Parts: sequence; structure tokens; C-alpha cells
Amino acid sequence: MKIRFGLQTRFLAWITLLLVVLVGVILFVIEKREVATITGESKAKALLMARNIADRNLQLLLAWDRDGILRNIESQIDETLLYAVIYDRYATPLVYNRDIEGQTAIYGPSRLQGETGLESYSAEPRRVWLRGRVRTVIEVEVPLFSEVTLDKWGSVKIGMSLEDVQSAIRRTRLTLILIGIGGFLLGFAGATVLARRIARPLQRLVDGTVRISRGDFVHRIPVGSRDEIGDLARAFNEMTEKLLAAREQMEETQHKLVQTEKLAQIGRMTATIAHEIRNPLTSVKLNIQKIAEDGCLPPGDKEHLALSQEGIARIEKFIKELLNFTRSTALQRAPFAIGQILEESVKMVKDVFAEKRIAVEIEIAENLPEILVDGDRMRQVFLNILRNAGEAMEAEGRIAIDAATVDEDGGRKLSVRVSDNGGGIPEKDWETIFEPFYTTKSWGFGLGLANARKLVELHRGTIRVVPKRGRGTTFEILIPIEGEP
Repeated sequence: MKIRFGLQTRFLAWITLLLVVLVGVILFVIEKREVATITGESKAKALLMARNIADRNLQLLLAWDRDGILRNIESQIDETLLYAVIYDRYATPLVYNRDIEGQTAIYGPSRLQGETGLESYSAEPRRVWLRGRVRTVIEVEVPLFSEVTLDKWGSVKIGMSLEDVQSAIRRTRLTLILIGIGGFLLGFAGATVLARRIARPLQRLVDGTVRISRGDFVHRIPVGSRDEIGDLARAFNEMTEKLLAAREQMEETQHKLVQTEKLAQIGRMTATIAHEIRNPLTSVKLNIQKIAEDGCLPPGDKEHLALSQEGIARIEKFIKELLNFTRSTALQRAPFAIGQILEESVKMVKDVFAEKRIAVEIEIAENLPEILVDGDRMRQVFLNILRNAGEAMEAEGRIAIDAATVDEDGGRKLSVRVSDNGGGIPEKDWETIFEPFYTTKSWGFGLGLANARKLVELHRGTIRVVPKRGRGTTFEILIPIEGEP
């Protein structure tokens, strides 16, 4: 099974490796320099001590006062200066402190041979047994010259303890290690925060991509930064919005295709009905009229014939509405004032509304522009809506018609709202009522509002039900104003 590492894990792994190498190299360089500095300081200190002993014992050496030299040496021996050896001009040990009695390896022959004036250092620290334990020392030897004759009279070799130096080196190394660990932890913490800041938005993008692939185009990624990750999140959200708009447009197109297919089916059905029913129905209608005109018929038979004529009229009306709905409509556009169309539409239902004592109030905003429409078709639209409103209300109802301009979808449109105080339409049916043959009444064919939407859409407009305070229903018709985008 192949192990998969996430972006954050790989980022942290590489940062950790880089920090280890970087901190290791820095600590190595600093440690070498610090050790070299401490070692150099210890050598300088040892040289200074050797020169001090040489200056203090030069006159005693010239006077050949071995006891005085020994006292001087013994007085300076401590935990730092472990031993001192005075050599004569022949490089033979002359005086040395008692701590190294019998240790010829320490007070062996001098390293300064001949008439040289150079100091001598031990190449490497020495380990000697002294005062009951092993000591690490550094040896320095300096020559002794007479100020009068400038002849070399001998040399001084000292052994200085390196324990303080080694302790200082250990403290330095420990300090550097602690600094390195602290720097590594701080860098690792910063890398972790950085990795999360990079990985989390990318993970959100991945999750968003998965959700979009499942059809959730409403999902948005929060934009929390102004860097490239933020630009990527903004681009992703813009892409999602475009996909959502494309899907909505596709659904709308698909809905229109379904409507078109329905209309095509209705058209074929209407053609069949018109051909198979209308002509025989006309013959039946004429025959019933002739029989009804016979004065010898009993009143009961005349009543039955009247019911038959009423049924035939309903069938003819249904066929007529079907033909009007399915027939291809060519608009005869002309400039019209919306007030004129509304008043003419109200006049056509005036008698019906008068029987139910329904009041109609029209309010037209000032300076409304004319609209380029087919006047007859628009009157048919408002007539269908007014009829529906009148049928939905009880006696003494009220219908309010308002006309004004609105800005919607980037353009100026004429808005006409028709409101009634009838029983209202459930919100779940606001879109369904525009479907052909859908009706909530016990009578009717469900083609009035469907035909109204068809005519409005032919004018590049929309018709919809909008929320209304209180009882009743409000229909809004939006028609683009000519010349507006």
C-alpha cells in the first residue's frame, strides 16, 4: 500500500530538514570560532604568566640564587599555574616547584635550543598526573635574556591548567546547543503556522471542488488574505458563481424546452380536436338551435336543450382558448401608454365586476414612457389576470393596479402590479399556476395565466407572483422599456 503524505506534512518535513542542517552548520561554525577564541585567550594568558615569572626571576638567575627562584615559583603556584621550570643557558632544569618532584617528563630538556628568542607552545594540551589526579595543561616556554649583554641565560617553562578553559568551552557548547534547540523549535513553530496558513486554504479549495462536483454551487470559500492564496479563493468563488449562473440558465433553458415541447404536444392535440370535433360540433349546435326554435316543445325539453347549448358553448370556448394558446403569435408592435391599455382592459370586465360590486383602483406614476408592445396582446394579458382576480374574490372586493418604472437586471423596466384581496395563492403554487391546464378552481381550463405568461415573454418581459401584505395575491408584469439595455 502506497503511503500518501499531505502537502502540510511534506512542507514540515522539508522545513525540519532545512532547519536541522542550517542550525547545525551555524552552531558548528560558531562553536569552532568560540573554541578558537577561548584557546587563543588561554595561550595569551599562559604567555603573560610565563613572561611575568621570567621578569621576576631574571636577576635571581643572574645571581645564581636558586633558593630565591624557588620561593618565587612556589609563591605563584595555584590551581591555574600548576608548575614552573627554570632552565639554565644549557637547557638543563635548574629550579622547579616541589609538586613535580621526580616527574622528569615535565621538567625534561628545554624546547628552546640555541640563541633563539621565540616562545614555544606545546602543540597539544598535555595530560599529567598532579596532586592526586590527572590534569590537562598547556605548556609555554619563554627565553631569559640579560638586559646588559643580551645573552640568553636560560628559559622559563610553565604548565597552566586548562580546566577553566574546558569548563568555559563546555558552557559555550551547552549555550549554543540550547540556542540551537530554541531556534529550531521557534523555526518549527513558525513553519507549522505557515504550513497551516498555506495548507488550510488549499484544503478548503479541494473540499469546495468536491462539493461543486456534487452539484453544490452555493458553496463559497472564505477569503482571509490578500496574497496568491486569497486571489485563488476569489477566483474559485467567481468560478462557482459563474457555474451557478450557468446551471440556472441551463435549468431555465431546459424549462423553456419542456414548455416548448408541451406547447408542441398541445398544438398537435389542438389540431386534432379542431379537425375531429369542431365540425361535427357545429352541426350538433345548429340542429339543437332549430329544435329549440320549435314553439311546440314542452318547457322541460326546452330546458334540456338550453343545457346542451351551454355545454356546447363551453366546449367551443375551450377549443378557442386552446387554439389561441398554441397558435404562433406575430406581434404587431406600436407605442402605447400603459394607462390606456389598463383602462381599456378594465372596461372589458366592468359589467362582470359590477355584478359582484368589485372596485378597481388604478394608480399610474407620472411621466411614464410609452412602451413598444402589441396593444391587443397586452390587453389580453391584463384581461386574463383581472378575470382570475375577480373569480378569486367575494362580493365587494377590491383590485388595485399600480404602474411605475423600476431598475432590474441592469435595465429600466415598466412594472405593473395587480393586487386583489381574495383568498390568495399558496406560495408553493406561485410558479405552478402558470403551467398549462393547472387550475385551483372547480371550473376553467387552466390556460388563462399560461397564455398571459406566453404573451408577456413574447414581449421579452416576465410575469410573477410577488409577496403581499395581508390577504390576496399580487401579480407583477415587467416589460422592458424600448431603448434600454
